[in-house]
Amino acid sequence: MTTANKTIQIKEITDGQSIQDLFLVREMSRGETKAGKPYLSLVLMDASGEISGRVWENAEQLMGECPTGAVVSVIGQAQAYKGILQLRIDHLSRIAESEVDLAQFVPSVQGNVGLMAKELLKLAGSVENPFLKELLLALFGERRLMQSFKKAPAAKAMHHAYVGGLLEHTLGVARLADSISSLYPSLDRSLLMAGALLHDIGKLKEFSFDSFPFEYSDRGRLVGHMVLGIEMIQEKINGISGFPEDLGDRLKHLILSHHGRYEFGSPSLPMMQEAFALNFLDDLDAKINYLDRLSGQVKGEGYQWTEFQRNLERFLFVKGHQDDDGSAPLNQGSDNGVDPRQRTLFGL
Repeated sequence: MTTANKTIQIKEITDGQSIQDLFLVREMSRGETKAGKPYLSLVLMDASGEISGRVWENAEQLMGECPTGAVVSVIGQAQAYKGILQLRIDHLSRIAESEVDLAQFVPSVQGNVGLMAKELLKLAGSVENPFLKELLLALFGERRLMQSFKKAPAAKAMHHAYVGGLLEHTLGVARLADSISSLYPSLDRSLLMAGALLHDIGKLKEFSFDSFPFEYSDRGRLVGHMVLGIEMIQEKINGISGFPEDLGDRLKHLILSHHGRYEFGSPSLPMMQEAFALNFLDDLDAKINYLDRLSGQVKGEGYQWTEFQRNLERFLFVKGHQDDDGSAPLNQGSDNGVDPRQRTLFGL
């Protein structure tokens, strides 16, 4: 079987460059000019980033070639419009999935997923409370769940929105929980660590991530990852003899309050030390990841201003790197179906 290969990454495209290459369609919409002529507006992506494109000619005929999620062969030219690089697409055609390596188009975590999973299991095993430890090992000991956990994104946009993002984010929050537990002895380390490891486990059911782009499942939109996570946790608790009901309630409180505010989708506000800590640690890891990826996409060295970041309601001053750091690209496009309760200042 022949595999079609890419020859250039989106991050390498420059103004005026002729393009004949493969891209994945993340978004496609049809529009009309003031004269009533149809055109197609696309957001194309590969593992290095995203770029907008327009099809001005034969839009109706080509519309069937570029549905969301398709890999397409594009012929066109890169043009800067109001300082933003985009593609004028002269022709495109759909490529069969069997002929492409999707790894060239889908952003993924840069770390060693196997080692990260082992570290997560080690942290789960370090929990001293026997009931919480049994709960954690019962969940993460399931082979199918762990395989999904290694693949899942942590969000549809904003932070860790790539293959393996959920594992990376969960491990990051758990590492932070482990560190601050020694700084603040009044914290219940077992409870905080369990909350850190389980706070986003419901995202395994909130998202459909068998194909790209990631989408919300029906239950994900209707119920949300916090409630889905509580259901998964309670199912395992039911199988643990003598699990204290009050301990289960405290753990559930951490899960249900970890976004910190009602407007960010939390059914409950933090009311315990461990809940406050988890909210701050989750937010810290998400925002550092977001800024790291912004920084990795800035060209040149030294601190530079980004474009206005709608989700954070501000410009950001980030340090560029001369060499690419290999980080997964940052989705700075539309809101992409993110729950409107969770857009402002993240709250994810």
